[in-house]
Amino acid sequence: MKAGGFILFLVLIFAPAALFAAGSTPKCDTNYPIVLAHGMGAQAKIVSIVDYWWGIEDALEDEGADVYITSVNGMDTTANKAASFKRQFLEILAISGKSKANIIGHSHGTIYSRYAITLLGLSPKVASWTGLSGPHRGSSVADFIFKVIPNQGWDLVGDTLDVVYTFVFGDKDPNSLENGLEMTRAYMQNVFNPGCPDVPGLYYQSYTSKIRYASNSIMLEVPWLICLAYEGENDGLVAVSSAKWGNYRGCIEGAWWSGGVDHLNIVNQFFGITPGFDAPQFYIDVVSDLKNRGY
Repeated sequence: MKAGGFILFLVLIFAPAALFAAGSTPKCDTNYPIVLAHGMGAQAKIVSIVDYWWGIEDALEDEGADVYITSVNGMDTTANKAASFKRQFLEILAISGKSKANIIGHSHGTIYSRYAITLLGLSPKVASWTGLSGPHRGSSVADFIFKVIPNQGWDLVGDTLDVVYTFVFGDKDPNSLENGLEMTRAYMQNVFNPGCPDVPGLYYQSYTSKIRYASNSIMLEVPWLICLAYEGENDGLVAVSSAKWGNYRGCIEGAWWSGGVDHLNIVNQFFGITPGFDAPQFYIDVVSDLKNRGY
């Protein structure tokens, strides 16, 4: 083959791919960074090994997002977690050079981030807030646990969990008992929400998920049934009705043939095995929407 013909051959082979790549636009290059806030009972790296947001950070970054992950005590009061979250959030802004960031919280991460926004003065530095499966009106599962365990046993159970979370999970001075009590429906509805109203003008949105007939995470099967009896549709720990906050964007159920999307599946646990639900793509869609809204 002559030189000219060989060059033409290369052009025909590689030009389409090059043109396609040049024409593609990142879906998640938001104006402000994305800050992820994990939930109760874990840290950003569970037992310093397993990523809480399994594969989600990489998926978002591949689509142009600037992603940061915060990590607070797995078991602690909302106030303590909020203070730790705020410190990390401000450090992230300093590193990124941005004036604001978008918060995406899961489970208790939705609660302590709300606390930091409203009660710790973080609101001027928050572009948007997105909540996933947050117990904004508490959880009947927490209520049930405190009914089953006699009052005199609360301190013992709390102290035992504190030891576990200190030496196994790496928490610093945790407070498991208060963390649990603050997730009850009475506390969230009568104490937390009245004392922590949304900041006017800040964009709040939420997504829920639910188990339809079977939890993909076996450990959530019994809590799902408990919550189903008390509150109706739920993800194994938090009722759909409890997780709605701000602009409600809908309930994630997964494929028609799946058992649904439980409280762990929505953060791509365990280890990305989430039958009928593509968690990384879900987050790409969420962040892409934030981009389109100007955040």
